[in-house]
Amino acid sequence: MATADDTRTRILDAARSLFAERGYAATSLADIAAAVGLTKTAVAYHFHPKDRLAAELLSPAAGDMLALLDTPYASRQEFVEALVGFAVRYRSVIRLFMEDLAADDPATDDADSGRATVRTFRDEIHTKLVGDNPTPEARLKSWALLGALQWGAVKTMDLPEDQVHAALLQAARAY
Repeated sequence: MATADDTRTRILDAARSLFAERGYAATSLADIAAAVGLTKTAVAYHFHPKDRLAAELLSPAAGDMLALLDTPYASRQEFVEALVGFAVRYRSVIRLFMEDLAADDPATDDADSGRATVRTFRDEIHTKLVGDNPTPEARLKSWALLGALQWGAVKTMDLPEDQVHAALLQAARAY
């Protein structure tokens, strides 16, 4: 018989995989339950509402993002390389950020949604890339780089991590 921690781990693993494959909105608690071999009620016992699953999956990424932002890098290029590594390592979580939590829709914001936190991380990354008084060209290049990293990470879930990392790093170095 599985312990509660084992069950939670299995649920989180299934949710991570299904969210990466289908997206957060297209994955139900019933889908996760079927993947783990539990009832929807059993999954809901551990993670209800579904947002609790998202929060738990985002937690390690948030900690690493804080470390990324707090680290003093010798150069902008060094930061970009660390950012690429982060994007590839957390590409399944980035899909969750992009599809459901990072929408710039203030009407759907609430304290528990995670949207404000995701936007704060995004804006901090942008500031770290361009500095305090960026030129219009630097702003444009930074947003283009962030878009390329996000979409490159999300739309290549079927490719090996090392291949995605090498290609994104090459693209980012052009920045």
